[in-house]
Amino acid sequence: MELEDQWWKGQLAADIYQALRYKELKLPSFKGQSPQLNLRRYFADLIAIVSNRFRLCPAARHLAVYLLDLFMDRYDVTVQQLHMVSLSCLLLASKFEEREDRVPKLETLNSLACMLSMNLVLTKQGLLHMELLLLETFQWNLYIPTAAHFIEYYLSMAVQEGDLHDGWPMTSFEKTKLYMAKYADYFLEVSLQDHQFLCFSPSLVSAACVATSRLILHLSPTWPPRLVGLTGYTWDNLVPCAEKLLIAHDSDVKEANKQKLQQPGPPPSSRARRCTTAQARQPPQPSTFTSPACSTPPSRLSPRAWPPP
Repeated sequence: MELEDQWWKGQLAADIYQALRYKELKLPSFKGQSPQLNLRRYFADLIAIVSNRFRLCPAARHLAVYLLDLFMDRYDVTVQQLHMVSLSCLLLASKFEEREDRVPKLETLNSLACMLSMNLVLTKQGLLHMELLLLETFQWNLYIPTAAHFIEYYLSMAVQEGDLHDGWPMTSFEKTKLYMAKYADYFLEVSLQDHQFLCFSPSLVSAACVATSRLILHLSPTWPPRLVGLTGYTWDNLVPCAEKLLIAHDSDVKEANKQKLQQPGPPPSSRARRCTTAQARQPPQPSTFTSPACSTPPSRLSPRAWPPP
C-alpha cells in the first residue's frame, strides 16, 4: 500500500488510520460460496510458504490471501488454475506492497522445492494473463486494507510501562513488547488461515489479535482505555473474534504437545522437508519470563494440507 514507511509513528498516523477505517467500509462482502472452499487453507498456506521464502512483508501476504478469497468467491476454477491464481495474487500484492527489488522473479518461483514437488511450471504469458484478469476483477484497485495494515498502529500502544503482569509490575518492558509482537503476528496468521474471520472487519481482527495477545501474556487490564480510544473498539466488540483466536490457539498447543509426546525428535520426513520454509505448529517454548504464559507462540503454518487432494 502506498503509505509512508512506519506511518504509525508519524504526525498523520491518526488521519491515516481513519482513512483505512473508511476504506474498509467499502470492502466487498465475502459469501463463502466457492466450490473449492475446502481447499482454501491449502492455498493460503502455499501463499504463506512462498511469502516466507522471499521474506515478503505481512501486508503483502495478507493482501494476496484476501485477493484469492474474493476471486474464489466469484469464480469456479479448477485446482490447477488455483495454483496459478494464488501465485498471481501474491505477485500482485508484492508489487503493490513491496519494493521492486523484493518482488519474486519467475525463475526463482519455478525453482522452489514446493513448485518442483507439484510439477508446476509458471510461464510469463500465463502469469501476465492471470494478473490482468485479477486486476480487471478488482477494477484495478488494490488499495485494500487488511488486518496486517492495522497491526503496527495498534502495537505502538499495546504495551505501556503502567501495565501489570499477573497483577505485578513488569520485570522487563522491552521483552514484554517483544512477546506482544510475536503473539500478535501469530494470531494474525491464525486469522489468515480461516475464512471464518472474513466475517469481521480487518481492523477488528487486528484489534482482537492484540487483545488476545495481552490475555495470553497475562497483562492487565486486558483491554485498557487507551486501546479503546486508539482502536475505537470496546472489549465486548472484540469478544466474538477473540474467542475464535483462543480456540485456535488452544488447538495448536494441544496438537503440538501431542506431537512432542509421540515424536521426541526424529529427523524430518521428506514431506516436511518439502515445506522447510514453513515451520510446523509447535507449542510455546519456555522463555526467560517467569510466567509460562510469556513464551514463544506456536507457529501457524502447517504442512499437513500438502499437497491438496
